[in-house]
Amino acid sequence: MSTDVKTPLTFRRYPSTTALQCFETAARHLSFTNAAQEMHMTQSAISKQVAQLEEMLNLSLFYRTPHRISLTPAGKTYYLEVLEILKHIEAATTSLMSNNDNSEVLKIVSHPTFCSRWLMPALNGFGRAHPLINLNIKELAGPFFSEDQNVDVAFLYGDGIWGGMESIKLFDEYNVAVCHPDYLAGKAPCTSNIAQCTLLQLSSRPSAWYEYFRQQDIRIEGTFVGPRFDTFHTTISAALLGYGIALVPLRLVAPELQSGALVRAWNYAAKGRGAYYISYPLSLGNSHKVKVIVEWISTYLQHSNDPQQDIECAW
Repeated sequence: MSTDVKTPLTFRRYPSTTALQCFETAARHLSFTNAAQEMHMTQSAISKQVAQLEEMLNLSLFYRTPHRISLTPAGKTYYLEVLEILKHIEAATTSLMSNNDNSEVLKIVSHPTFCSRWLMPALNGFGRAHPLINLNIKELAGPFFSEDQNVDVAFLYGDGIWGGMESIKLFDEYNVAVCHPDYLAGKAPCTSNIAQCTLLQLSSRPSAWYEYFRQQDIRIEGTFVGPRFDTFHTTISAALLGYGIALVPLRLVAPELQSGALVRAWNYAAKGRGAYYISYPLSLGNSHKVKVIVEWISTYLQHSNDPQQDIECAW
């Protein structure tokens, strides 16, 4: 009669969390003394933890002189990696402590400006209506979804086709030219003399102004010239300060247009090449939390004031 015996895991020697914290703190301060103060330990204890870590790694992490310490090349590399490890531990611990056994975490990613200007108003009241679903929202500026990412729902701009994703169209994009109310005072219309106007540019859409005028069958020079910004948020901020004219999605700048903080430089609204979507992995199609957020966003769209309604009806 044979008995199955589980093979024990091979022993691996890992540094303690305390050793990693002592190293990270010392590396950040480049001082064992300051690290000791932050960690509420003695300087010798910090030094001993780091020395034991170096002995285990068989590498020197610091150059030591009588008056200062500095990171070795290996120490610099290890510091960045350890910093990320400690951040993950902190995030995992905080997440676990903040949720009860019956709650779910809904992980959302969105472009920064879309998140602050449209998604946050759309999610107002969600937590009260669904107290057992805790939102974890991350803002990322570039293309950020891939199937191996730990994301439940993504708010994306594009054609609606992403591998492994189910996408539901929210709305088309219409871009309008906006500026401070005083900006065009004393200036000729931009289409007749573009040299008098500064066109604020978005780095990720270098041909946006060219497309804006091309849709109107207007040929002008200088559509690629002007200060460049990474996000719509910064571009809108620059327009509010009178830097020039920004070309931005109508939905993202509706509050400033309604308040009069910004005005339309020209009445034309250029339809964008893409649209905005709420997307989620195909594997989560039956997920309760995903169904809840999709229904919430759909209801919000049905009952919210739509600044694009008149424009879309005209197309």
